[in-house]
Amino acid sequence: MNDLRFDRRGLLRGGAAVLGALTPASLLHAQPAAGSTLTIGIPGVPATMDPVNQINHDWMVTTQLIFENLIEFDIDGKLKPQLAAALPTISADGLTYDFTLRPGVTFSNGQPFTAEDVKYSFDYLLNPANRAARRPIFARITAVEVVDPLHVRFTLSEPYAPWLAFMTKCMGIFAKGSREANGPDFFRNAPVGVGTGPAIFEEWRANEYISLRRNPTYWNRGVPAWERLVVRQLPEDATRVAYIRSGQIDIMSSPPPRDFERLKTTNGLQGASRPTLGGWFAFYMDNTKAPFDDVNLRRAVSSAIDRDLIANRVYRGLLDPSAVSAPKSAWWYHAEADRAAGFDLDRAKRFMAASRHAGGAPIEVTIPATPYLLDVRDAALVVQSQLKAIGIDMKIKVMEFGPMIQSIIRGDEPASLWLQMSPGEPTYLLQNVLTPGQIVAKSTNYDSPAFRALLARAFAETDEAKLKPLYAEIQTLLAEDSPMVWIGFAHAANVWRSRVKDFTPNQGLTIDPRPVVLG
Repeated sequence: MNDLRFDRRGLLRGGAAVLGALTPASLLHAQPAAGSTLTIGIPGVPATMDPVNQINHDWMVTTQLIFENLIEFDIDGKLKPQLAAALPTISADGLTYDFTLRPGVTFSNGQPFTAEDVKYSFDYLLNPANRAARRPIFARITAVEVVDPLHVRFTLSEPYAPWLAFMTKCMGIFAKGSREANGPDFFRNAPVGVGTGPAIFEEWRANEYISLRRNPTYWNRGVPAWERLVVRQLPEDATRVAYIRSGQIDIMSSPPPRDFERLKTTNGLQGASRPTLGGWFAFYMDNTKAPFDDVNLRRAVSSAIDRDLIANRVYRGLLDPSAVSAPKSAWWYHAEADRAAGFDLDRAKRFMAASRHAGGAPIEVTIPATPYLLDVRDAALVVQSQLKAIGIDMKIKVMEFGPMIQSIIRGDEPASLWLQMSPGEPTYLLQNVLTPGQIVAKSTNYDSPAFRALLARAFAETDEAKLKPLYAEIQTLLAEDSPMVWIGFAHAANVWRSRVKDFTPNQGLTIDPRPVVLG
Protein backbone atom coordinates (compact mmCIF):
# COMPACT_ATOMS: atom_id res chain seq x y z
CA MET A 1 0.00 0.00 0.00
CA ASN A 2 1.23 3.49 -0.88
CA ASP A 3 -0.12 6.50 1.01
CA LEU A 4 0.22 9.42 -1.43
CA ARG A 5 0.58 12.10 1.25
CA PHE A 6 3.68 13.63 -0.27
CA ASP A 7 5.00 16.93 -1.57
CA ARG A 8 3.62 17.21 -5.13
CA ARG A 9 6.51 19.46 -6.18
CA GLY A 10 8.82 16.60 -5.27
CA LEU A 11 6.95 14.34 -7.65
CA LEU A 12 7.24 16.91 -10.44
CA ARG A 13 10.97 17.15 -9.80
CA GLY A 14 11.07 13.35 -10.18
CA GLY A 15 9.27 13.68 -13.52
CA ALA A 16 11.80 16.24 -14.66
CA ALA A 17 14.56 13.81 -13.72
CA VAL A 18 12.98 11.16 -15.92
CA LEU A 19 12.89 13.63 -18.79
CA GLY A 20 16.51 14.60 -18.25
CA ALA A 21 17.58 10.95 -18.17
CA LEU A 22 16.29 10.28 -21.68
CA THR A 23 19.39 10.03 -23.83
CA PRO A 24 19.34 10.21 -27.64
CA ALA A 25 20.07 6.49 -27.74
CA SER A 26 17.05 5.64 -25.59
CA LEU A 27 14.82 7.84 -27.71
CA LEU A 28 15.93 6.12 -30.89
CA HIS A 29 15.69 2.56 -29.58
CA ALA A 30 13.66 0.28 -31.83
CA GLN A 31 12.39 3.20 -33.94
CA PRO A 32 10.64 2.28 -37.20
CA ALA A 33 11.63 3.66 -40.54
CA ALA A 34 10.51 7.24 -41.15
CA GLY A 35 8.39 8.52 -44.02
CA SER A 36 5.25 6.44 -44.35
CA THR A 37 5.28 5.20 -40.74
CA LEU A 38 2.83 6.86 -38.36
CA THR A 39 3.89 6.58 -34.71
CA ILE A 40 1.55 7.11 -31.76
CA GLY A 41 2.47 7.30 -28.08
CA ILE A 42 -0.09 6.27 -25.48
CA PRO A 43 -0.06 5.32 -21.78
CA GLY A 44 -1.30 2.06 -20.38
CA VAL A 45 -0.27 -1.54 -20.89
CA PRO A 46 -1.78 -3.67 -23.67
CA ALA A 47 -3.23 -6.97 -22.49
CA THR A 48 -4.81 -8.50 -25.59
CA MET A 49 -5.51 -8.04 -29.29
CA ASP A 50 -8.81 -9.93 -29.00
CA PRO A 51 -11.68 -7.47 -29.64
CA VAL A 52 -14.18 -9.35 -27.44
CA ASN A 53 -11.79 -9.20 -24.48
CA GLN A 54 -10.17 -5.80 -24.99
CA ILE A 55 -10.98 -3.53 -22.02
CA ASN A 56 -8.26 -0.87 -22.35
CA HIS A 57 -9.74 1.99 -24.31
CA ASP A 58 -6.38 3.48 -25.33
CA TRP A 59 -5.17 0.22 -26.88
CA MET A 60 -8.36 -0.19 -28.88
CA VAL A 61 -6.52 1.92 -31.44
CA THR A 62 -4.87 -1.35 -32.54
CA THR A 63 -7.80 -3.76 -32.36
CA GLN A 64 -10.21 -1.38 -34.09
CA LEU A 65 -7.86 -1.14 -37.08
CA ILE A 66 -7.71 -4.93 -37.44
CA PHE A 67 -11.32 -5.86 -36.68
CA GLU A 68 -14.37 -4.02 -37.95
CA ASN A 69 -18.04 -4.04 -36.99
CA LEU A 70 -21.37 -3.89 -38.74
CA ILE A 71 -21.72 -0.26 -37.67
CA GLU A 72 -19.51 2.17 -35.81
CA PHE A 73 -19.50 5.43 -33.87
CA ASP A 74 -17.55 8.00 -35.87
CA ILE A 75 -15.27 10.59 -34.22
CA ASP A 76 -18.27 12.90 -33.73
CA GLY A 77 -20.29 10.24 -31.91
CA LYS A 78 -22.63 9.46 -34.82
CA LEU A 79 -23.64 5.93 -35.81
CA LYS A 80 -22.76 5.00 -39.37
CA PRO A 81 -22.43 1.77 -41.39
CA GLN A 82 -19.09 -0.01 -41.52
CA LEU A 83 -19.33 -3.64 -42.70
CA ALA A 84 -23.06 -3.15 -43.10
CA ALA A 85 -24.19 -1.34 -46.22
CA ALA A 86 -26.65 0.73 -44.20
CA LEU A 87 -28.04 1.09 -40.70
CA PRO A 88 -30.34 -1.82 -39.81
CA THR A 89 -34.04 -2.20 -40.39
CA ILE A 90 -35.71 -2.63 -36.99
CA SER A 91 -39.06 -4.38 -36.43
CA ALA A 92 -41.95 -2.47 -34.86
CA ASP A 93 -41.62 -4.42 -31.61
CA GLY A 94 -37.89 -3.60 -31.36
CA LEU A 95 -36.87 -7.27 -31.27
CA THR A 96 -35.55 -7.93 -34.79
CA TYR A 97 -32.67 -6.16 -36.54
CA ASP A 98 -31.93 -6.85 -40.21
CA PHE A 99 -28.56 -5.88 -41.70
CA THR A 100 -27.63 -5.84 -45.37
CA LEU A 101 -23.87 -6.32 -45.66
CA ARG A 102 -21.37 -4.45 -47.78
CA PRO A 103 -20.48 -6.51 -50.92
CA GLY A 104 -16.94 -7.17 -52.08
CA VAL A 105 -15.30 -7.16 -48.64
CA THR A 106 -12.55 -9.68 -47.88
CA PHE A 107 -10.54 -10.54 -44.81
CA SER A 108 -6.88 -9.61 -45.04
CA ASN A 109 -6.06 -13.25 -45.86
CA GLY A 110 -8.27 -13.03 -48.97
CA GLN A 111 -11.27 -14.95 -47.58
CA PRO A 112 -14.58 -13.33 -48.63
CA PHE A 113 -16.63 -11.72 -45.87
CA THR A 114 -20.25 -12.94 -45.60
CA ALA A 115 -23.14 -13.18 -43.17
CA GLU A 116 -21.70 -16.51 -41.98
CA ASP A 117 -18.75 -14.64 -40.46
CA VAL A 118 -21.10 -12.27 -38.61
CA LYS A 119 -23.07 -15.17 -37.16
CA TYR A 120 -19.89 -17.03 -36.24
CA SER A 121 -18.41 -14.00 -34.45
CA PHE A 122 -21.51 -13.23 -32.41
CA ASP A 123 -22.15 -16.90 -31.62
CA TYR A 124 -18.62 -17.10 -30.23
CA LEU A 125 -19.09 -13.95 -28.19
CA LEU A 126 -22.43 -15.12 -26.76
CA ASN A 127 -21.31 -18.64 -25.85
CA PRO A 128 -20.75 -18.59 -22.05
CA ALA A 129 -18.07 -21.27 -22.39
CA ASN A 130 -15.82 -18.75 -24.18
CA ARG A 131 -15.92 -16.30 -21.25
CA ALA A 132 -15.76 -13.24 -23.46
CA ALA A 133 -15.40 -10.12 -21.33
CA ARG A 134 -17.92 -8.27 -23.49
CA ARG A 135 -20.59 -10.97 -23.51
CA PRO A 136 -22.87 -9.45 -20.79
CA ILE A 137 -23.76 -6.30 -22.72
CA PHE A 138 -24.84 -8.34 -25.78
CA ALA A 139 -26.59 -11.09 -23.82
CA ARG A 140 -30.08 -9.99 -24.94
CA ILE A 141 -29.27 -11.31 -28.43
CA THR A 142 -31.00 -14.70 -28.57
CA ALA A 143 -30.37 -15.65 -32.19
CA VAL A 144 -28.25 -14.64 -35.18
CA GLU A 145 -29.63 -15.92 -38.48
CA VAL A 146 -28.05 -16.00 -41.92
CA VAL A 147 -30.80 -15.01 -44.34
CA ASP A 148 -28.49 -15.01 -47.35
CA PRO A 149 -24.77 -14.32 -47.87
CA LEU A 150 -25.26 -10.54 -47.55
CA HIS A 151 -28.17 -10.46 -45.10
CA VAL A 152 -28.06 -11.25 -41.39
CA ARG A 153 -30.86 -11.03 -38.81
CA PHE A 154 -30.56 -10.55 -35.04
CA THR A 155 -33.33 -11.43 -32.61
CA LEU A 156 -33.40 -9.94 -29.11
CA SER A 157 -35.14 -11.24 -25.99
CA GLU A 158 -36.44 -7.74 -25.17
CA PRO A 159 -36.19 -4.27 -26.69
CA TYR A 160 -32.63 -3.03 -26.26
CA ALA A 161 -31.77 -0.18 -28.63
CA PRO A 162 -28.35 0.72 -27.12
CA TRP A 163 -26.63 -2.45 -28.31
CA LEU A 164 -25.92 -0.90 -31.71
CA ALA A 165 -23.78 1.77 -30.05
CA PHE A 166 -21.57 -0.82 -28.34
CA MET A 167 -20.13 -2.51 -31.43
CA THR A 168 -17.20 -0.16 -31.99
CA LYS A 169 -15.90 -0.47 -28.45
CA CYS A 170 -16.84 -4.02 -27.57
CA MET A 171 -16.95 -6.25 -30.64
CA GLY A 172 -15.19 -7.19 -33.86
CA ILE A 173 -16.03 -9.49 -36.78
CA PHE A 174 -13.55 -12.30 -37.43
CA ALA A 175 -13.44 -15.04 -40.03
CA LYS A 176 -15.59 -18.15 -39.69
CA GLY A 177 -13.60 -21.04 -38.25
CA SER A 178 -10.69 -18.84 -37.18
CA ARG A 179 -11.08 -19.53 -33.45
CA GLU A 180 -10.87 -23.31 -33.85
CA ALA A 181 -8.11 -23.07 -36.45
CA ASN A 182 -5.85 -20.77 -34.43
CA GLY A 183 -6.69 -20.90 -30.72
CA PRO A 184 -6.90 -18.21 -28.02
CA ASP A 185 -3.20 -17.29 -27.97
CA PHE A 186 -3.39 -16.35 -31.65
CA PHE A 187 -6.20 -13.86 -31.02
CA ARG A 188 -4.60 -12.60 -27.85
CA ASN A 189 -1.11 -12.04 -29.24
CA ALA A 190 -0.94 -12.00 -33.06
CA PRO A 191 -4.26 -12.10 -34.99
CA VAL A 192 -2.97 -12.07 -38.56
CA GLY A 193 -5.38 -12.39 -41.50
CA VAL A 194 -8.65 -12.75 -39.57
CA GLY A 195 -9.91 -9.13 -39.70
CA THR A 196 -11.39 -6.98 -42.44
CA GLY A 197 -9.90 -3.70 -41.21
CA PRO A 198 -7.47 -1.24 -42.81
CA ALA A 199 -4.45 -2.69 -40.98
CA ILE A 200 -2.84 -6.10 -40.46
CA PHE A 201 -1.04 -7.15 -37.28
CA GLU A 202 2.75 -7.10 -37.65
CA GLU A 203 4.58 -7.28 -34.30
CA TRP A 204 4.10 -6.92 -30.55
CA ARG A 205 7.31 -6.10 -28.73
CA ALA A 206 6.59 -6.37 -25.00
CA ASN A 207 6.82 -3.10 -23.05
CA GLU A 208 7.70 -1.20 -26.22
CA TYR A 209 5.18 -1.17 -29.06
CA ILE A 210 2.62 -2.91 -31.24
CA SER A 211 3.02 -2.38 -34.98
CA LEU A 212 0.55 -2.84 -37.84
CA ARG A 213 0.94 -2.56 -41.59
CA ARG A 214 -1.51 -1.26 -44.17
CA ASN A 215 -3.98 -3.80 -45.56
CA PRO A 216 -3.45 -3.58 -49.35
CA THR A 217 -6.81 -5.23 -50.11
CA TYR A 218 -8.92 -3.07 -47.77
CA TRP A 219 -12.41 -2.45 -49.17
CA ASN A 220 -12.22 1.32 -48.61
CA ARG A 221 -9.62 2.07 -51.27
CA GLY A 222 -6.97 4.64 -50.38
CA VAL A 223 -7.36 4.14 -46.61
CA PRO A 224 -5.06 4.36 -44.79
CA ALA A 225 -2.52 6.62 -46.47
CA TRP A 226 0.34 5.42 -44.25
CA GLU A 227 2.17 2.14 -44.80
CA ARG A 228 2.89 1.26 -41.17
CA LEU A 229 1.54 2.20 -37.76
CA VAL A 230 3.55 1.89 -34.56
CA VAL A 231 1.76 2.36 -31.23
CA ARG A 232 4.28 2.93 -28.46
CA GLN A 233 3.72 2.05 -24.82
CA LEU A 234 4.75 5.21 -22.94
CA PRO A 235 3.23 5.15 -19.45
CA GLU A 236 5.04 8.17 -17.99
CA ASP A 237 3.81 11.68 -18.77
CA ALA A 238 7.36 13.04 -19.00
CA THR A 239 8.36 10.34 -21.47
CA ARG A 240 5.43 11.05 -23.81
CA VAL A 241 6.21 14.77 -23.68
CA ALA A 242 9.87 14.07 -24.53
CA TYR A 243 8.92 11.82 -27.45
CA ILE A 244 6.50 14.29 -29.05
CA ARG A 245 8.94 17.18 -28.64
CA SER A 246 11.83 15.20 -30.13
CA GLY A 247 9.80 13.87 -33.07
CA GLN A 248 9.98 10.23 -31.97
CA ILE A 249 6.18 10.02 -32.06
CA ASP A 250 3.73 11.80 -34.37
CA ILE A 251 0.61 11.79 -32.17
CA MET A 252 0.48 11.90 -28.39
CA SER A 253 -2.40 10.62 -26.29
CA SER A 254 -3.27 11.96 -22.82
CA PRO A 255 -1.05 15.05 -22.71
CA PRO A 256 -0.47 16.16 -19.11
CA PRO A 257 -2.86 19.06 -18.40
CA ARG A 258 -0.02 21.15 -16.97
CA ASP A 259 1.86 20.83 -20.31
CA PHE A 260 -1.01 20.83 -22.79
CA GLU A 261 -1.33 24.58 -23.43
CA ARG A 262 2.42 24.94 -23.88
CA LEU A 263 2.74 21.91 -26.16
CA LYS A 264 -0.02 22.85 -28.56
CA THR A 265 1.58 26.26 -29.20
CA THR A 266 5.12 24.88 -29.59
CA ASN A 267 6.65 25.34 -33.03
CA GLY A 268 6.09 22.20 -35.09
CA LEU A 269 3.28 20.92 -32.87
CA GLN A 270 -0.49 21.25 -32.81
CA GLY A 271 -3.04 20.24 -30.22
CA ALA A 272 -6.75 20.18 -29.60
CA SER A 273 -9.28 18.82 -27.15
CA ARG A 274 -13.00 18.17 -27.19
CA PRO A 275 -15.49 17.05 -24.54
CA THR A 276 -16.49 13.41 -24.51
CA LEU A 277 -19.94 12.12 -23.59
CA GLY A 278 -18.66 8.91 -22.07
CA GLY A 279 -15.41 9.57 -20.19
CA TRP A 280 -16.56 8.94 -16.60
CA PHE A 281 -14.27 10.00 -13.78
CA ALA A 282 -15.85 8.56 -10.66
CA PHE A 283 -15.43 7.31 -7.11
CA TYR A 284 -16.61 3.69 -6.96
CA MET A 285 -17.79 2.33 -3.60
CA ASP A 286 -18.88 -1.20 -2.70
CA ASN A 287 -22.35 -0.60 -1.26
CA THR A 288 -22.24 -3.92 0.62
CA LYS A 289 -19.08 -3.20 2.62
CA ALA A 290 -18.61 -0.83 5.56
CA PRO A 291 -18.50 2.10 5.66
CA PHE A 292 -19.96 2.39 2.15
CA ASP A 293 -23.05 0.37 3.11
CA ASP A 294 -24.25 3.57 4.83
CA VAL A 295 -26.14 5.74 2.32
CA ASN A 296 -25.56 8.88 4.37
CA LEU A 297 -21.82 8.37 4.28
CA ARG A 298 -21.98 7.94 0.50
CA ARG A 299 -24.05 11.12 0.21
CA ALA A 300 -21.54 12.91 2.42
CA VAL A 301 -18.68 11.87 0.11
CA SER A 302 -20.53 13.22 -2.92
CA SER A 303 -21.35 16.56 -1.28
CA ALA A 304 -17.79 17.00 0.07
CA ILE A 305 -16.03 16.89 -3.31
CA ASP A 306 -15.45 20.24 -5.02
CA ARG A 307 -15.54 19.16 -8.65
CA ASP A 308 -14.97 22.63 -10.08
CA LEU A 309 -11.69 22.88 -8.19
CA ILE A 310 -10.54 19.50 -9.54
CA ALA A 311 -11.58 20.37 -13.10
CA ASN A 312 -9.93 23.79 -13.13
CA ARG A 313 -6.91 23.45 -10.84
CA VAL A 314 -5.89 19.84 -11.44
CA TYR A 315 -7.00 19.18 -15.01
CA ARG A 316 -6.94 22.77 -16.30
CA GLY A 317 -10.14 22.49 -18.29
CA LEU A 318 -9.63 18.93 -19.57
CA LEU A 319 -12.44 17.66 -17.31
CA ASP A 320 -16.08 18.78 -17.33
CA PRO A 321 -17.27 18.69 -13.70
CA SER A 322 -20.50 16.81 -13.03
CA ALA A 323 -22.05 15.07 -10.02
CA VAL A 324 -24.34 12.93 -12.19
CA SER A 325 -23.94 10.32 -14.90
CA ALA A 326 -24.01 12.88 -17.72
CA PRO A 327 -21.79 15.78 -18.75
CA LYS A 328 -23.38 19.20 -18.93
CA SER A 329 -23.05 19.10 -22.72
CA ALA A 330 -25.23 15.96 -23.04
CA TRP A 331 -28.88 16.17 -23.98
CA TRP A 332 -29.73 13.78 -21.13
CA TYR A 333 -28.04 15.90 -18.40
CA HIS A 334 -30.32 16.82 -15.46
CA ALA A 335 -29.20 19.98 -13.65
CA GLU A 336 -31.40 19.52 -10.57
CA ALA A 337 -29.91 16.11 -9.81
CA ASP A 338 -26.43 17.57 -10.32
CA ARG A 339 -27.13 20.26 -7.75
CA ALA A 340 -28.58 17.69 -5.31
CA ALA A 341 -25.40 15.57 -5.43
CA GLY A 342 -22.88 18.36 -5.97
CA PHE A 343 -20.47 20.20 -3.71
CA ASP A 344 -21.99 21.60 -0.52
CA LEU A 345 -19.74 21.27 2.51
CA ASP A 346 -22.45 22.10 5.05
CA ARG A 347 -24.73 19.45 3.53
CA ALA A 348 -21.85 16.96 3.54
CA LYS A 349 -21.33 17.53 7.26
CA ARG A 350 -25.06 17.02 7.92
CA PHE A 351 -25.04 13.73 6.01
CA MET A 352 -21.94 12.63 7.89
CA ALA A 353 -23.56 13.48 11.23
CA ALA A 354 -26.62 11.42 10.25
CA SER A 355 -24.50 8.41 9.30
CA ARG A 356 -23.27 5.61 11.55
CA HIS A 357 -19.80 7.19 11.27
CA ALA A 358 -20.39 10.63 12.76
CA GLY A 359 -17.10 10.36 14.62
CA GLY A 360 -15.17 9.76 11.41
CA ALA A 361 -14.28 6.83 9.17
CA PRO A 362 -11.06 5.46 7.67
CA ILE A 363 -11.25 4.34 4.04
CA GLU A 364 -8.78 2.99 1.50
CA VAL A 365 -9.16 4.00 -2.13
CA THR A 366 -7.35 2.32 -5.02
CA ILE A 367 -6.11 4.44 -7.93
CA PRO A 368 -4.17 3.60 -11.12
CA ALA A 369 -0.42 4.23 -11.13
CA THR A 370 -0.34 5.43 -14.74
CA PRO A 371 -2.68 7.70 -16.72
CA TYR A 372 -5.77 6.22 -18.34
CA LEU A 373 -7.58 9.06 -20.12
CA LEU A 374 -6.27 11.39 -17.38
CA ASP A 375 -3.80 10.99 -14.51
CA VAL A 376 -5.78 10.32 -11.32
CA ARG A 377 -2.98 10.90 -8.83
CA ASP A 378 -3.26 14.68 -8.49
CA ALA A 379 -7.05 14.54 -8.15
CA ALA A 380 -6.76 11.79 -5.51
CA LEU A 381 -4.75 14.11 -3.29
CA VAL A 382 -7.41 16.81 -3.61
CA VAL A 383 -10.22 14.36 -2.81
CA GLN A 384 -8.21 13.10 0.16
CA SER A 385 -7.98 16.66 1.52
CA GLN A 386 -11.65 17.42 0.88
CA LEU A 387 -12.89 14.25 2.63
CA LYS A 388 -10.70 15.01 5.63
CA ALA A 389 -12.85 18.12 6.17
CA ILE A 390 -15.82 15.86 7.03
CA GLY A 391 -13.89 13.36 9.13
CA ILE A 392 -13.06 10.74 6.50
CA ASP A 393 -9.43 9.60 6.64
CA MET A 394 -8.67 8.47 3.08
CA LYS A 395 -5.60 6.38 2.40
CA ILE A 396 -4.58 5.87 -1.21
CA LYS A 397 -3.42 2.55 -2.66
CA VAL A 398 -1.67 2.69 -6.04
CA MET A 399 -1.83 -0.20 -8.52
CA GLU A 400 -0.88 -0.70 -12.13
CA PHE A 401 -4.02 -0.31 -14.21
CA GLY A 402 -4.14 -3.86 -15.60
CA PRO A 403 -4.05 -5.66 -12.24
CA MET A 404 -6.26 -2.95 -10.73
CA ILE A 405 -9.10 -3.37 -13.21
CA GLN A 406 -9.00 -7.14 -12.82
CA SER A 407 -9.17 -6.74 -9.04
CA ILE A 408 -12.14 -4.38 -9.44
CA ILE A 409 -13.89 -6.85 -11.74
CA ARG A 410 -13.46 -9.56 -9.07
CA GLY A 411 -14.87 -7.24 -6.40
CA ASP A 412 -11.66 -7.08 -4.38
CA GLU A 413 -11.47 -3.27 -4.14
CA PRO A 414 -13.93 -1.71 -1.63
CA ALA A 415 -13.32 1.73 -3.13
CA SER A 416 -11.56 3.02 -6.23
CA LEU A 417 -11.07 6.29 -8.08
CA TRP A 418 -10.52 6.02 -11.82
CA LEU A 419 -11.77 6.79 -15.30
CA GLN A 420 -13.49 4.60 -17.83
CA MET A 421 -14.83 5.32 -21.28
CA SER A 422 -18.17 4.42 -22.85
CA PRO A 423 -19.22 4.75 -26.50
CA GLY A 424 -20.89 8.03 -25.53
CA GLU A 425 -24.50 7.01 -25.06
CA PRO A 426 -26.40 7.23 -21.75
CA THR A 427 -26.79 3.60 -20.65
CA TYR A 428 -23.55 1.74 -21.25
CA LEU A 429 -21.72 2.57 -18.03
CA LEU A 430 -24.91 2.72 -15.96
CA GLN A 431 -25.55 -0.87 -16.97
CA ASN A 432 -21.93 -2.06 -16.64
CA VAL A 433 -21.41 -0.59 -13.17
CA LEU A 434 -24.84 -0.49 -11.53
CA THR A 435 -26.64 -3.67 -12.60
CA PRO A 436 -25.70 -7.16 -11.32
CA GLY A 437 -23.77 -9.52 -13.56
CA GLN A 438 -22.08 -6.88 -15.69
CA ILE A 439 -18.33 -6.56 -16.16
CA VAL A 440 -17.56 -4.05 -13.39
CA ALA A 441 -20.76 -4.42 -11.34
CA LYS A 442 -18.77 -5.62 -8.33
CA SER A 443 -17.15 -2.20 -8.08
CA THR A 444 -20.41 -1.02 -6.46
CA ASN A 445 -22.57 -4.12 -5.88
CA TYR A 446 -25.54 -1.80 -6.27
CA ASP A 447 -28.83 -3.60 -6.80
CA SER A 448 -31.93 -1.42 -7.06
CA PRO A 449 -35.15 -2.77 -8.59
CA ALA A 450 -36.36 0.80 -9.13
CA PHE A 451 -33.19 1.68 -11.02
CA ARG A 452 -33.34 -1.47 -13.14
CA ALA A 453 -36.99 -0.76 -14.03
CA LEU A 454 -36.14 2.77 -15.18
CA LEU A 455 -33.21 1.47 -17.21
CA ALA A 456 -35.40 -1.16 -18.88
CA ARG A 457 -37.84 1.56 -19.92
CA ALA A 458 -34.96 3.54 -21.40
CA PHE A 459 -33.72 0.49 -23.31
CA ALA A 460 -37.09 0.15 -25.02
CA GLU A 461 -37.42 3.79 -26.07
CA THR A 462 -35.81 5.55 -29.03
CA ASP A 463 -37.58 8.92 -28.94
CA GLU A 464 -35.21 11.47 -27.38
CA ALA A 465 -38.11 13.61 -26.15
CA LYS A 466 -39.48 10.64 -24.17
CA LEU A 467 -36.06 9.50 -23.02
CA LYS A 468 -35.04 12.80 -21.47
CA PRO A 469 -37.51 12.62 -18.52
CA LEU A 470 -36.54 8.98 -17.99
CA TYR A 471 -32.89 9.91 -17.64
CA ALA A 472 -33.88 12.74 -15.30
CA GLU A 473 -35.60 10.16 -13.09
CA ILE A 474 -32.54 7.93 -13.21
CA GLN A 475 -30.17 10.75 -12.24
CA THR A 476 -32.51 11.87 -9.44
CA LEU A 477 -32.65 8.33 -8.04
CA LEU A 478 -28.87 7.97 -8.23
CA ALA A 479 -28.35 11.33 -6.53
CA GLU A 480 -30.51 10.04 -3.67
CA ASP A 481 -28.92 6.58 -3.42
CA SER A 482 -25.37 7.75 -4.22
CA PRO A 483 -24.18 4.22 -5.09
CA MET A 484 -21.08 5.89 -6.53
CA VAL A 485 -19.84 9.45 -6.85
CA TRP A 486 -19.34 11.15 -10.20
CA ILE A 487 -16.62 13.79 -10.47
CA GLY A 488 -16.71 14.68 -14.15
CA PHE A 489 -16.15 13.73 -17.77
CA ALA A 490 -12.73 13.68 -19.43
CA HIS A 491 -11.93 15.53 -22.62
CA ALA A 492 -10.31 13.82 -25.57
CA ALA A 493 -6.99 15.65 -25.96
CA ASN A 494 -4.10 15.07 -28.34
CA VAL A 495 -0.91 16.75 -29.48
CA TRP A 496 0.51 15.99 -32.91
CA ARG A 497 3.37 17.04 -35.15
CA SER A 498 2.86 19.36 -38.09
CA ARG A 499 3.57 16.56 -40.59
CA VAL A 500 0.32 14.88 -39.48
CA LYS A 501 -2.57 16.01 -41.68
CA ASP A 502 -6.31 15.32 -41.43
CA PHE A 503 -6.26 14.30 -37.77
CA THR A 504 -9.05 15.17 -35.33
CA PRO A 505 -9.37 14.12 -31.66
CA ASN A 506 -12.03 11.47 -31.33
CA GLN A 507 -15.15 12.36 -29.34
CA GLY A 508 -15.06 8.70 -28.31
CA LEU A 509 -11.46 9.25 -27.17
CA THR A 510 -9.66 6.28 -28.81
CA ILE A 511 -7.28 7.73 -31.40
CA ASP A 512 -8.56 7.18 -34.95
CA PRO A 513 -5.58 7.20 -37.34
CA ARG A 514 -7.50 6.03 -40.43
CA PRO A 515 -7.78 9.44 -42.14
CA VAL A 516 -4.24 10.58 -41.29
CA VAL A 517 -1.99 11.67 -44.14
CA LEU A 518 1.69 12.24 -43.43
CA GLY A 519 3.21 15.38 -44.92
